[in-house]
Amino acid sequence: MGWQKGTDRIMSNDKYFATIEGVEYVIEITSETTVIINGTPRKIDFQTIMKGASCSLLVDGDLFEPNAYQENGGWEIILKGRRFNVQVEDERERRLRLASGKTAPQQDRYVLTSPMPGLVIDIPVEEGDQVSKGDVLVILESMKMQNELIAPRDGTVSRIQAKINDNVERKESLLVLE
Repeated sequence: MGWQKGTDRIMSNDKYFATIEGVEYVIEITSETTVIINGTPRKIDFQTIMKGASCSLLVDGDLFEPNAYQENGGWEIILKGRRFNVQVEDERERRLRLASGKTAPQQDRYVLTSPMPGLVIDIPVEEGDQVSKGDVLVILESMKMQNELIAPRDGTVSRIQAKINDNVERKESLLVLE
């Protein structure tokens, strides 16, 4: 199966806290085939498809094929054409953060990167624009499909690094949201 956290193997009975779009999930890994998410046991099967990014995840019989990249101090997950920023803490990191008086992990700066190689079709925002969570920031064409890259949170577009008709590579910076 191969659960990996950096270079350390994730062991049974590990607990993690994942924040996705402002919602926190408590994830307990009880074995290689079972996790508990917010108190609900789930049967899982996880297989890496492509080195480093793609995987096959079976959760209670439902198949998911996300792409995951470490980005912006957390994880960028692309699932069914949607992009999610996921912040993950283990119990120790969480205790340290709470002891220091900090609230939930939040970056002041978000760098939107290309999740795949492609062609920039449109950038419907300009530098200085105020955007809301869910607003389209860039439209990228890849493998004959148009992908809308959306704002993961409210903010201000502080810098646009891409231009319409640019060919971009995976992980290339497109714009910065403050």
